[in-house]
Amino acid sequence: MNKDIKFVFDKSLLNYHFHNDHPFNQKRVILTKELLENSGQLAENQIIVPRVASDDEIALVHDPAYIRTVKSANNMSPENLIKYGLGTEDTPVFPNMHEASAQIVGATLTAIEAVLVEGAHGAVNFAGGLHHGFKQKASGFCIYNDAAIAIKYIRKNYDLKVLYVDTDAHHGDGVQLAFYDDPKVCTFSIHETGRYLFPGTGNVNERGIKEGHGFSFNLPIDAFTQDESYLEVYENALREIADFFQPDVIVTQNGADSHFYDPLTHLCGSMAIYERIPEVALEISKTYCNGKWIALGGGGYDIWRVVPRAWSQIWNVMKDEQPLHGDLPITWINNWQKEAPVTLPTTWHDPIEEIPVIPRKKEIEEKNHVTLLNLLKYTKVI
Repeated sequence: MNKDIKFVFDKSLLNYHFHNDHPFNQKRVILTKELLENSGQLAENQIIVPRVASDDEIALVHDPAYIRTVKSANNMSPENLIKYGLGTEDTPVFPNMHEASAQIVGATLTAIEAVLVEGAHGAVNFAGGLHHGFKQKASGFCIYNDAAIAIKYIRKNYDLKVLYVDTDAHHGDGVQLAFYDDPKVCTFSIHETGRYLFPGTGNVNERGIKEGHGFSFNLPIDAFTQDESYLEVYENALREIADFFQPDVIVTQNGADSHFYDPLTHLCGSMAIYERIPEVALEISKTYCNGKWIALGGGGYDIWRVVPRAWSQIWNVMKDEQPLHGDLPITWINNWQKEAPVTLPTTWHDPIEEIPVIPRKKEIEEKNHVTLLNLLKYTKVI
């Protein structure tokens, strides 16, 4: 298929780097890019270099005082930083933090412009999806909330209704709050229940306020949820929500941390969910948005075995309307195995014998189904 889609990338996006032992590691972006190139799926003319976001663009979401703090964080005392969520274990200060963060925001805005100005069918910025950032505070590895800024940018410049879909294992709290009173932005987050996992929010009854009441959707699923249950509730919820909202454009945040290999979460999905998630997003974009779809990255902390395959399948589906199957390219495996601390996968799928056996599987499935019904009933979609 000859679809005009764009891959936003520059090595400067790797500068968002806290320290070598931090779980958030942007090396996963280059691993994904090279996996696609070695698979013959990404050509040079599909790659576009991002611009840098201006302070005014960042201020669409973030308070100017917070932006000034990020700029001068390396020269500030810990007690002055902590109220802004900086200098913590999650978001420690690093050199040129503002510049690196502004580059990621600019990359997401570049993806938006590729679709809405240049007419591309879709675009990806896998360095983005930093969905925990708040107006005046960093949180959960996220300094500037590029997803929220991008949606504000769409609302300001194009007056389109935006459906934001967040499949990160952690609740998309920062984006939800940014649009909690906005009826033109519908947010949907499927995530591990906050009972066990940061940030502890994202309950079904978080529905929005004022004019935005009824446009916030959350589907908290049980720890150790596996593929069948995940996809049942995800597909049913997203189709109903999209039909209810009738979006003009879809923005997806694609955290790859719901996999059983991920070290920070308790969900037990396999690569099967990462093939289906983008297929449903594509279906929604074609049905309601004339194909306008912008995909971002997000969480994902097994950067070797999970994230490159998961994010590559988003691009594969956006490009060819189907995921890849079979073996991974041996060139990619050989290039990275010497550096990887784990044995790299050899196929797009996970071997069946590696998928955990969960004794509570049926109970988890029943609980998730009830949560789905409560979501749809409570928000009057059905």
